[in-house]
Amino acid sequence: MKVVSTSPSFAKYSNEPIEFLRNHQIEFEYLPADITEAEFIEKMQGVNAAIVAFNTISEKVLDSLPDLKIVCKHGVGVDNIDVKAAQDRGVVVTNVPNANKHAVADFAFALMLSLARKIPEANDKTKKGEWPRIFGSDVYGKSLGIVGLGMIGREVAKRAKGFDMKIVAYDPYPNDAFAAEYGIEYVQLEELLTISDFITLHMPLTPQTRNLIAEKEFALMKEEAFIVNASRGGIVSEAALYEALKNGKIAGAALDVFEEEPATDHPLFEHSNFIALPHIAGYTSGAINTLGMVCVQNIVDVLVNNKEPNHVIKL
Repeated sequence: MKVVSTSPSFAKYSNEPIEFLRNHQIEFEYLPADITEAEFIEKMQGVNAAIVAFNTISEKVLDSLPDLKIVCKHGVGVDNIDVKAAQDRGVVVTNVPNANKHAVADFAFALMLSLARKIPEANDKTKKGEWPRIFGSDVYGKSLGIVGLGMIGREVAKRAKGFDMKIVAYDPYPNDAFAAEYGIEYVQLEELLTISDFITLHMPLTPQTRNLIAEKEFALMKEEAFIVNASRGGIVSEAALYEALKNGKIAGAALDVFEEEPATDHPLFEHSNFIALPHIAGYTSGAINTLGMVCVQNIVDVLVNNKEPNHVIKL
Protein backbone atom coordinates (compact mmCIF):
# COMPACT_ATOMS: atom_id res chain seq x y z
CA MET A 1 0.00 0.00 0.00
CA LYS A 2 1.19 3.50 -0.76
CA VAL A 3 0.32 7.08 0.23
CA VAL A 4 1.36 10.27 -1.56
CA SER A 5 1.17 13.83 -0.19
CA THR A 6 1.16 17.09 -2.15
CA SER A 7 0.83 19.19 1.01
CA PRO A 8 4.14 20.99 1.71
CA SER A 9 3.28 21.24 5.41
CA PHE A 10 2.44 17.56 5.95
CA ALA A 11 4.77 16.16 8.66
CA LYS A 12 6.75 19.42 8.52
CA TYR A 13 7.31 19.70 12.26
CA SER A 14 7.23 16.05 13.25
CA ASN A 15 7.93 12.75 11.53
CA GLU A 16 5.20 11.11 13.63
CA PRO A 17 2.59 10.88 10.82
CA ILE A 18 5.05 9.19 8.44
CA GLU A 19 6.20 6.77 11.13
CA PHE A 20 2.56 5.93 11.83
CA LEU A 21 2.12 4.95 8.18
CA ARG A 22 5.31 2.89 8.15
CA ASN A 23 4.24 1.07 11.31
CA HIS A 24 1.20 -0.09 9.32
CA GLN A 25 3.36 -1.20 6.37
CA ILE A 26 2.28 1.73 4.20
CA GLU A 27 4.82 3.34 1.89
CA PHE A 28 4.96 7.15 1.73
CA GLU A 29 6.14 9.68 -0.87
CA TYR A 30 6.04 13.46 -1.26
CA LEU A 31 5.06 15.15 -4.52
CA PRO A 32 5.52 18.88 -5.29
CA ALA A 33 2.67 21.16 -4.26
CA ASP A 34 2.61 22.79 -7.70
CA ILE A 35 2.47 19.51 -9.62
CA THR A 36 0.47 19.58 -12.84
CA GLU A 37 -2.59 17.43 -13.30
CA ALA A 38 -0.84 15.27 -15.89
CA GLU A 39 2.20 14.76 -13.66
CA PHE A 40 -0.02 13.97 -10.69
CA ILE A 41 -1.88 11.30 -12.64
CA GLU A 42 1.41 9.77 -13.79
CA LYS A 43 2.97 9.72 -10.31
CA MET A 44 -0.20 8.43 -8.65
CA GLN A 45 -0.49 5.20 -10.61
CA GLY A 46 -0.89 2.32 -8.15
CA VAL A 47 -1.23 4.70 -5.20
CA ASN A 48 -4.01 3.97 -2.69
CA ALA A 49 -4.32 7.26 -0.79
CA ALA A 50 -3.62 10.96 -1.38
CA ILE A 51 -3.05 13.72 1.16
CA VAL A 52 -3.66 16.99 -0.67
CA ALA A 53 -3.43 20.69 -0.03
CA PHE A 54 -4.53 22.74 -3.03
CA ASN A 55 -3.99 20.64 -6.15
CA THR A 56 -7.22 19.74 -7.92
CA ILE A 57 -8.74 16.28 -7.61
CA SER A 58 -11.01 16.36 -10.64
CA GLU A 59 -13.24 13.80 -12.30
CA LYS A 60 -10.48 13.22 -14.84
CA VAL A 61 -7.95 12.55 -12.07
CA LEU A 62 -10.30 10.15 -10.32
CA ASP A 63 -11.03 8.26 -13.54
CA SER A 64 -7.29 7.88 -14.12
CA LEU A 65 -6.53 6.41 -10.68
CA PRO A 66 -8.39 3.11 -10.26
CA ASP A 67 -6.35 2.13 -7.17
CA LEU A 68 -7.21 5.30 -5.23
CA LYS A 69 -9.33 4.58 -2.15
CA ILE A 70 -9.18 7.77 -0.09
CA VAL A 71 -8.36 11.47 -0.52
CA CYS A 72 -7.54 13.35 2.67
CA LYS A 73 -7.64 17.15 2.65
CA HIS A 74 -4.76 18.38 4.81
CA GLY A 75 -7.05 21.10 6.13
CA VAL A 76 -10.71 22.02 6.09
CA GLY A 77 -11.95 23.30 2.71
CA VAL A 78 -12.55 20.67 0.01
CA ASP A 79 -13.43 23.02 -2.86
CA ASN A 80 -10.44 21.67 -4.84
CA ILE A 81 -11.86 18.13 -4.69
CA ASP A 82 -14.77 16.91 -6.82
CA VAL A 83 -16.50 15.24 -3.91
CA LYS A 84 -19.46 13.98 -5.93
CA ALA A 85 -17.22 12.38 -8.55
CA ALA A 86 -15.20 10.73 -5.79
CA GLN A 87 -18.33 9.51 -4.04
CA ASP A 88 -19.70 8.08 -7.30
CA ARG A 89 -16.46 6.11 -7.73
CA GLY A 90 -16.32 4.82 -4.18
CA VAL A 91 -13.40 7.05 -3.17
CA VAL A 92 -13.63 8.36 0.39
CA VAL A 93 -12.97 12.08 0.92
CA THR A 94 -12.10 13.38 4.39
CA ASN A 95 -11.00 16.65 5.90
CA VAL A 96 -9.77 17.82 9.32
CA PRO A 97 -12.16 20.50 10.58
CA ASN A 98 -11.02 20.71 14.22
CA ALA A 99 -7.24 20.59 14.19
CA ASN A 100 -6.40 24.20 13.37
CA LYS A 101 -9.40 26.03 14.83
CA HIS A 102 -7.34 27.66 17.60
CA ALA A 103 -4.54 28.64 15.24
CA VAL A 104 -6.93 30.22 12.72
CA ALA A 105 -8.92 32.01 15.41
CA ASP A 106 -5.72 33.44 16.92
CA PHE A 107 -4.62 34.55 13.45
CA ALA A 108 -7.95 36.19 12.58
CA PHE A 109 -7.88 38.13 15.82
CA ALA A 110 -4.26 39.11 15.22
CA LEU A 111 -5.28 40.53 11.85
CA MET A 112 -8.03 42.60 13.45
CA LEU A 113 -5.53 44.03 15.93
CA SER A 114 -2.96 44.64 13.18
CA LEU A 115 -5.49 46.51 11.06
CA ALA A 116 -6.83 48.57 13.93
CA ARG A 117 -3.43 49.61 15.27
CA LYS A 118 -1.72 49.82 11.83
CA ILE A 119 1.05 47.54 13.05
CA PRO A 120 2.47 46.61 9.61
CA GLU A 121 2.71 50.30 8.62
CA ALA A 122 4.35 51.27 11.91
CA ASN A 123 6.81 48.39 11.63
CA ASP A 124 7.82 49.30 8.08
CA LYS A 125 8.35 52.99 8.85
CA THR A 126 10.29 52.34 12.05
CA LYS A 127 12.66 49.97 10.22
CA LYS A 128 13.20 52.68 7.60
CA GLY A 129 14.53 55.01 10.29
CA GLU A 130 11.35 56.94 10.96
CA TRP A 131 9.74 57.32 14.37
CA PRO A 132 6.10 57.83 13.39
CA ARG A 133 3.20 58.79 15.63
CA ILE A 134 0.56 56.56 14.07
CA PHE A 135 -2.92 56.75 15.53
CA GLY A 136 -5.04 53.62 15.28
CA SER A 137 -8.52 52.47 16.19
CA ASP A 138 -9.80 50.87 19.37
CA VAL A 139 -10.67 47.19 19.48
CA TYR A 140 -11.81 46.93 23.09
CA GLY A 141 -15.54 47.51 23.42
CA LYS A 142 -16.20 47.65 19.67
CA SER A 143 -18.73 45.60 17.73
CA LEU A 144 -17.66 42.40 15.99
CA GLY A 145 -19.60 40.69 13.23
CA ILE A 146 -18.76 37.02 12.71
CA VAL A 147 -19.90 35.62 9.38
CA GLY A 148 -20.01 31.89 10.01
CA LEU A 149 -20.28 30.89 13.66
CA GLY A 150 -18.88 27.40 13.17
CA MET A 151 -15.94 25.90 15.02
CA ILE A 152 -13.49 28.66 14.10
CA GLY A 153 -16.05 31.45 14.36
CA ARG A 154 -16.94 30.30 17.87
CA GLU A 155 -13.27 30.38 18.88
CA VAL A 156 -13.00 33.95 17.57
CA ALA A 157 -16.05 34.86 19.65
CA LYS A 158 -14.42 33.48 22.79
CA ARG A 159 -11.39 35.67 22.21
CA ALA A 160 -13.56 38.71 21.48
CA LYS A 161 -15.28 38.39 24.85
CA GLY A 162 -11.94 39.13 26.49
CA PHE A 163 -12.00 42.47 24.66
CA ASP A 164 -15.56 43.12 25.84
CA MET A 165 -16.75 43.30 22.24
CA LYS A 166 -20.42 43.33 21.30
CA ILE A 167 -20.77 40.27 19.05
CA VAL A 168 -23.32 39.65 16.33
CA ALA A 169 -23.26 36.70 13.98
CA TYR A 170 -24.71 35.50 10.72
CA ASP A 171 -24.96 31.77 10.06
CA PRO A 172 -27.55 29.75 8.12
CA TYR A 173 -27.30 27.07 10.83
CA PRO A 174 -27.44 28.88 14.18
CA ASN A 175 -26.06 27.41 17.38
CA ASP A 176 -28.49 28.94 19.85
CA ALA A 177 -26.93 27.39 22.95
CA PHE A 178 -23.49 28.82 22.20
CA ALA A 179 -24.95 32.20 21.28
CA ALA A 180 -26.86 32.37 24.55
CA GLU A 181 -23.79 31.38 26.58
CA TYR A 182 -21.62 34.09 25.02
CA GLY A 183 -24.23 36.81 24.60
CA ILE A 184 -24.18 36.69 20.80
CA GLU A 185 -27.10 37.96 18.73
CA TYR A 186 -27.89 36.33 15.40
CA VAL A 187 -28.78 38.84 12.69
CA GLN A 188 -29.15 38.85 8.93
CA LEU A 189 -25.99 39.51 6.94
CA GLU A 190 -27.11 43.00 5.86
CA GLU A 191 -27.64 44.09 9.47
CA LEU A 192 -24.32 42.60 10.56
CA LEU A 193 -22.48 44.55 7.89
CA THR A 194 -24.26 47.76 8.82
CA ILE A 195 -23.55 47.70 12.56
CA SER A 196 -20.13 46.01 12.88
CA ASP A 197 -16.83 47.80 13.45
CA PHE A 198 -14.93 44.59 12.65
CA ILE A 199 -16.10 41.79 10.35
CA THR A 200 -14.43 38.39 10.19
CA LEU A 201 -15.38 35.65 7.74
CA HIS A 202 -15.41 31.94 8.57
CA MET A 203 -17.50 30.31 5.86
CA PRO A 204 -16.74 27.53 3.37
CA LEU A 205 -16.51 28.43 -0.30
CA THR A 206 -19.66 27.21 -2.05
CA PRO A 207 -21.72 28.51 -4.98
CA GLN A 208 -23.85 30.31 -2.38
CA THR A 209 -20.91 31.99 -0.61
CA ARG A 210 -18.83 32.93 -3.66
CA ASN A 211 -18.69 36.77 -3.77
CA LEU A 212 -20.78 36.86 -0.61
CA ILE A 213 -19.11 40.18 0.13
CA ALA A 214 -19.19 42.32 -2.99
CA GLU A 215 -20.03 45.89 -4.03
CA LYS A 216 -23.50 45.96 -2.46
CA GLU A 217 -22.20 44.59 0.83
CA PHE A 218 -19.26 47.03 1.05
CA ALA A 219 -21.73 49.87 0.53
CA LEU A 220 -23.52 48.81 3.73
CA MET A 221 -20.42 48.91 5.93
CA LYS A 222 -19.26 51.72 8.14
CA GLU A 223 -16.45 53.87 6.75
CA GLU A 224 -14.45 53.01 9.88
CA ALA A 225 -15.04 49.24 9.52
CA PHE A 226 -12.36 46.60 9.01
CA ILE A 227 -12.87 43.24 7.32
CA VAL A 228 -10.79 40.05 7.67
CA ASN A 229 -10.97 36.91 5.56
CA ALA A 230 -8.94 33.93 6.78
CA SER A 231 -11.36 31.32 5.46
CA ARG A 232 -11.47 30.78 1.68
CA GLY A 233 -10.56 32.92 -1.29
CA GLY A 234 -13.53 33.93 -3.42
CA ILE A 235 -15.90 34.72 -0.57
CA VAL A 236 -14.84 38.35 -0.87
CA SER A 237 -14.92 39.93 -4.33
CA GLU A 238 -11.40 41.24 -4.68
CA ALA A 239 -12.42 43.73 -7.37
CA ALA A 240 -15.12 45.16 -5.10
CA LEU A 241 -12.70 45.24 -2.16
CA TYR A 242 -10.18 47.16 -4.24
CA GLU A 243 -12.76 49.82 -5.05
CA ALA A 244 -13.98 49.98 -1.44
CA LEU A 245 -10.46 50.67 -0.18
CA LYS A 246 -9.66 53.06 -3.02
CA ASN A 247 -12.79 55.13 -2.39
CA GLY A 248 -12.61 55.07 1.42
CA LYS A 249 -15.79 52.99 1.80
CA ILE A 250 -14.10 51.01 4.60
CA ALA A 251 -11.07 51.62 6.82
CA GLY A 252 -9.05 48.54 5.98
CA ALA A 253 -8.95 44.86 5.10
CA ALA A 254 -6.80 41.78 5.56
CA LEU A 255 -6.83 38.65 3.40
CA ASP A 256 -5.01 35.42 4.15
CA VAL A 257 -6.74 33.81 1.16
CA PHE A 258 -7.14 34.89 -2.46
CA GLU A 259 -9.25 33.92 -5.45
CA GLU A 260 -6.11 32.69 -7.19
CA GLU A 261 -3.08 31.50 -5.24
CA PRO A 262 -0.26 32.20 -5.01
CA ALA A 263 -1.12 35.90 -5.29
CA THR A 264 2.33 37.27 -6.06
CA ASP A 265 1.20 40.45 -7.83
CA HIS A 266 -2.18 41.97 -7.08
CA PRO A 267 -3.82 45.41 -7.42
CA LEU A 268 -4.82 45.26 -3.74
CA PHE A 269 -1.16 45.39 -2.74
CA GLU A 270 -1.02 49.13 -3.57
CA HIS A 271 -3.30 50.00 -0.65
CA SER A 272 -1.49 50.84 2.60
CA ASN A 273 -4.56 49.82 4.62
CA PHE A 274 -4.55 46.32 3.13
CA ILE A 275 -2.73 43.40 4.76
CA ALA A 276 -1.86 40.44 2.52
CA LEU A 277 -0.84 37.05 3.89
CA PRO A 278 0.07 33.79 2.06
CA HIS A 279 -2.66 31.44 3.37
CA ILE A 280 -0.89 30.69 6.66
CA ALA A 281 -3.63 31.08 9.29
CA GLY A 282 -3.52 27.43 10.28
CA TYR A 283 0.26 27.09 10.19
CA THR A 284 1.46 26.39 13.70
CA SER A 285 3.54 23.39 14.68
CA GLY A 286 0.81 21.97 16.91
CA ALA A 287 -1.97 22.41 14.36
CA ILE A 288 0.07 20.97 11.49
CA ASN A 289 1.04 17.86 13.43
CA THR A 290 -2.56 17.26 14.48
CA LEU A 291 -3.68 17.68 10.85
CA GLY A 292 -1.17 15.09 9.73
CA MET A 293 -2.05 12.57 12.41
CA VAL A 294 -5.77 12.78 11.66
CA CYS A 295 -5.07 12.27 7.95
CA VAL A 296 -2.93 9.17 8.47
CA GLN A 297 -5.37 7.69 10.97
CA ASN A 298 -8.14 8.12 8.40
CA ILE A 299 -5.97 6.40 5.80
CA VAL A 300 -5.18 3.48 8.08
CA ASP A 301 -8.86 3.13 8.93
CA VAL A 302 -9.73 2.79 5.23
CA LEU A 303 -6.77 0.77 3.94
CA VAL A 304 -6.03 -1.42 6.96
CA ASN A 305 -8.95 -1.44 9.39
CA ASN A 306 -11.74 -1.47 6.77
CA LYS A 307 -13.85 1.02 8.67
CA GLU A 308 -15.24 4.48 8.01
CA PRO A 309 -12.82 7.21 9.11
CA ASN A 310 -13.62 10.50 10.83
CA HIS A 311 -15.02 13.56 9.03
CA VAL A 312 -16.03 11.91 5.81
CA ILE A 313 -17.36 14.50 3.34
CA LYS A 314 -20.73 13.44 1.95
CA LEU A 315 -23.13 15.18 -0.39
